[in-house]
Amino acid sequence: MTRAVVTVDALVVGAGPAGLAAATALQAGGAGHVMVLDREDEAGGTPRLCEHTGFGLRDLRRILSGPAYARRWVERASAGGVDIRTRSMVTAWAAPGRADVTGPDGLLQVEARAVVLATGARERPRAARLVPGTRPSGIFTTGQLQQWVHRRHLPLTGRAIIVGAEHVSYSAVLTLREAGVRTVALVTDLPNTQTFRSFDLATRVGLRVPVWTRTAVTGITGRDRVEAVLLRHPDGTGRTVAVDVVVFSGDFIPDDELARLAHLTIDPGTKGPACDIDGRTTSPGVFATGNLVHPAETADVAARRAMSVGRAAATWLRDGDGHTVDPAAVRLRVAHPLLWVVPNLAGPGRAGAEPLLVRTRTFLDRPLLEVTQGAHRLGSFRPRRLIPNRSYALPSDWLRLVQPGEDVLLSVS
Repeated sequence: MTRAVVTVDALVVGAGPAGLAAATALQAGGAGHVMVLDREDEAGGTPRLCEHTGFGLRDLRRILSGPAYARRWVERASAGGVDIRTRSMVTAWAAPGRADVTGPDGLLQVEARAVVLATGARERPRAARLVPGTRPSGIFTTGQLQQWVHRRHLPLTGRAIIVGAEHVSYSAVLTLREAGVRTVALVTDLPNTQTFRSFDLATRVGLRVPVWTRTAVTGITGRDRVEAVLLRHPDGTGRTVAVDVVVFSGDFIPDDELARLAHLTIDPGTKGPACDIDGRTTSPGVFATGNLVHPAETADVAARRAMSVGRAAATWLRDGDGHTVDPAAVRLRVAHPLLWVVPNLAGPGRAGAEPLLVRTRTFLDRPLLEVTQGAHRLGSFRPRRLIPNRSYALPSDWLRLVQPGEDVLLSVS
């Protein structure tokens, strides 16, 4: 079937905070016609489904509710002249820089000089976590729960248990509370929670929701509806807790299908496209940003970093670079117990405006982080604490010391 072809200067895939921030920066940088495509009915991404406050501090310098924050970014992008099209899904690449799109007006091809992928991340569902048991209704991820409650306005009743104790897990507590569901507990197999102390205290004390640490969910039972979860405690004993709803929160993976279809190099740590400090990937003219490359940061962190990527993409369009990532770029790798680092490619002598983000698998108190390239130490840092499911912002000035050749290694001494 023949598709109409639309030519733009820059195509941004994803209209969440990161995609809108990148598009706004592209337009402000003189990129010309900037188009944003999103498969949802409305632009704004996940924050529009989060009724609680706490959005916008790092990027907009104010604290807003999720819907207000989403509207603010849509308004900013629209006011700048960005062409935002919803209910439009990129399904394939007809050629480098040419996207096959299915939307309200049928089939379309969008040809762009530069592409920014901002497709975000999603939580691993129950099946991917290999939790055995029956398959009753009443099992959600946080994202599915937010859609159920805030978009579809469907009923929920009874008691719930939340699997996870990171930022988004506490958001799930508030969503359940709004739906009239009492949260029995948050459950994590790690020794401590992974959110801010204020969130934890407000939930434990203010909402009287306990957190059961070093505890794993080993099964779910129920016929038509969830009836109970099976738990294993630190001493190896188990017990059954009667609940009506189970929410699997956190444990994010990138929505990387389009990145893989574009044959971008995938980083083994993040599972998203490998990129440098400016979001440049291994394909000419293709940039990546947001939780696609760092699953998953808060919306304001993702938006702020995406603005830097949008500015870099505008510069690339203006200067007409023949490549994206520096051909002499080297990989940035991490050693156990570190999980990943973003960016994970480094062009020799090239630093950027934003810090690197580093994740750990385990809790580490006063660790010594060392950055080495072969026998050369490029830098060392001693954060107060590293916490799983939260990133440490690593200064990026040492990137100027990177030389062609060997990989750069981040390790814990």
